[in-house]
Amino acid sequence: MATLSIFYGIIISMMYMDNKQHSIPHIHADYQGQSAVLSIPEGDILAGDFPPKKLKLVRAWIEIHHEDLLANWNLAVNGKTVFTIDPLK
Repeated sequence: MATLSIFYGIIISMMYMDNKQHSIPHIHADYQGQSAVLSIPEGDILAGDFPPKKLKLVRAWIEIHHEDLLANWNLAVNGKTVFTIDPLK
């Protein structure tokens, strides 16, 4: 698993070769012991649970960095090194 960004205590990561369980592009978000898998296209929760205020921040970050996230998704599913993405400011 590679960490893409960290902001406001939220850790955003992406797993390599992770396109079997959730076939759509997605990220993993962790915050104080709570974890969720969110789709990149819409920011929908595919699995897990996340605090509502932090979820709003993650969804805004996904919207801002949509293209970078899809580029990283293509790298990750092919087992290549992903790049970090600027945090939400």
